[in-house]
Amino acid sequence: MKSIWNGSIGFGLVNIPVKLFSAVQQSNLDLDMLDEKDHAKIKYLRVNEHTHKEVPFDKIVKGYYLKDRYVVLDKHDFEEASPEKNKTIEIENFVDIKEINPIYYETSYYSQPEKQGKKAYALLHKALVKSGKAGLARFVLRSSENLCVIHPKDNVIVITKIRFAQEVRKTTELAIPDDLSVTKKEMDVGLALIKHYSGPFDLSSYKDDYSAELLKIIKAKAKGKRATVKKLIPKKANSDDLYEQLMQSLDEKKGA
Repeated sequence: MKSIWNGSIGFGLVNIPVKLFSAVQQSNLDLDMLDEKDHAKIKYLRVNEHTHKEVPFDKIVKGYYLKDRYVVLDKHDFEEASPEKNKTIEIENFVDIKEINPIYYETSYYSQPEKQGKKAYALLHKALVKSGKAGLARFVLRSSENLCVIHPKDNVIVITKIRFAQEVRKTTELAIPDDLSVTKKEMDVGLALIKHYSGPFDLSSYKDDYSAELLKIIKAKAKGKRATVKKLIPKKANSDDLYEQLMQSLDEKKGA
């Protein structure tokens, strides 16, 4: 793997030199857009919407639409707004990671200690594991400030970017009923159903079936054949009554 960032994790007065590596990769297939006639790749051009002519990259500027007109920004404007470029992921405080709603998570990076930081890296890792806490920090990546949590996975310290509060939309505009009451028997069966479906978190048992089936079709088509794809048929309840639906679900799970 190639590192994408070099710097350090700031832990009080302790500095831990690290490299960051992308911890995730896409499981979906990389499909190209082609011309149906000759299968040539489709390319995108930067075109002026008025003249319909291509615009050279060095003639393109960035602007923000404000009050019926664009305010054009130059290099100096971006430098003024850019956070001070430092190479430290500075831990500001420690939090219970269970308090962070999954809606805030973005992407994760593995950190690898440099030779001189191995002992401090091991200390931070073990302290996070023992305390059950995660560090909340900011760092600069690709000229923008990012918020992140620092947490352990196996024997690695992981840096997971999270969204700022203003990036998550409010729920006030949703038409959610104020009264979401359910009966006691519905709640009891619902809890029983959750219990029957409960188990340890094992991500390895969940595969990207869609991409796997699509690749099977591609390989078969390359040989002039058609692949046999198993179809997942959605199950439907036999009743519109919530309690009956829950009971049918519970009976089916017990039978399985």
